[in-house]
Amino acid sequence: MFINSTSTALKMIPVAQPDFGGNELKYVQDCISTGWISSVGKYVAEFERNFSSFCKTDYGAAVCNGTVALHLALVALGIKQDDEVLVPNLTFIATANAVKYCEAKPVFIDVDKETWTIAPEDLERRITDKTKAIIPVHLYGHPCNMDKITSLAKSYNLFVIEDCAEAHGALYKNEPVGSFADAGCFSFFGNKIITCGEGGMVVTKNKELYERLVLLRGHAASKDKKYWHSEIGFNYRMTNIQAAIGVAQCERIDSFIEKKRQNAQIYNENLADCNSITLPPEKEWAKNVFWMYSVLLSPDAKLSRDNLLENLRTKGIDTRPFFYPLSDMPPYKSDVNTENEFPTTAFLSKQGFSLPSSALLTKEQIIFICNTIKEILNSAK
Repeated sequence: MFINSTSTALKMIPVAQPDFGGNELKYVQDCISTGWISSVGKYVAEFERNFSSFCKTDYGAAVCNGTVALHLALVALGIKQDDEVLVPNLTFIATANAVKYCEAKPVFIDVDKETWTIAPEDLERRITDKTKAIIPVHLYGHPCNMDKITSLAKSYNLFVIEDCAEAHGALYKNEPVGSFADAGCFSFFGNKIITCGEGGMVVTKNKELYERLVLLRGHAASKDKKYWHSEIGFNYRMTNIQAAIGVAQCERIDSFIEKKRQNAQIYNENLADCNSITLPPEKEWAKNVFWMYSVLLSPDAKLSRDNLLENLRTKGIDTRPFFYPLSDMPPYKSDVNTENEFPTTAFLSKQGFSLPSSALLTKEQIIFICNTIKEILNSAK
């Protein structure tokens, strides 16, 4: 996978790449050999125990992906038609979509200039008598300021659902994300810190909420009366094969996070002298897990962010831009001017991008990426 400037046939350094160098194959083979491949099997419960313990929560409800984890948590907490839920304007669209699935309204909030996560100072002014919950998103691996968010939620009697899809193992004041709210929602998509190929989990400390999550994810089927359903539920279950991969991944999650942090340090050291690049944040109260090594290009640079990314692609370096503001998307297009109403979101969305961030990256690859960025920027006219 390594690339150098003299390569005749470039192989792309991917933005993300899973590491299946542990017991993944062994556990999947066990599922197949025993015939336990669907949602009933020992690995589902084991994955739930292991990952919820990692998050310092008491319960985990494994589901088929991260989006339904958010939806399930919202439904289980009673979010319904015409309720309002506060959502950062800079996040993947699934965060807002999950609110819409409940026929509720996502209310967009600008993000903080320093952490790139939901801005606590912008929350209170958006609260109305219809507001029922806040979904803080720990964007790109950096935790939100949870003290301010949970304090505000308590004052207004709001639920908090942490969107931790990009932040497995991130710490706020030495405690893991997902443990601060009514529920924490994780994704195990193929590009996440640990992966099941696809999958998700809701973690919580609340036993009653956990039992409701488990009921709803399995068609709200009665435990005592076969094929009896007391209400409308969902088929949101995780398969035993997915969970088997998750158990194997969970065994090495600490090493994945440490490798990502080591890689971020190498990036930081080699981009420190590049005045056109703003390095990713890490507040003194935070542990950033650098799901994506994400940076900003200065507006004063001699080429645009998109031109830089295209130049990097020609050199064999894959990248991805920051998310668009949700309020700019056709399903959520607002009547306000994004740059005026959400100035930080607008700026970050236009200038931000993520570099290859896999735990499988080598030091040589990272140095090559950094040198290539500097060469492109220095040669721009």
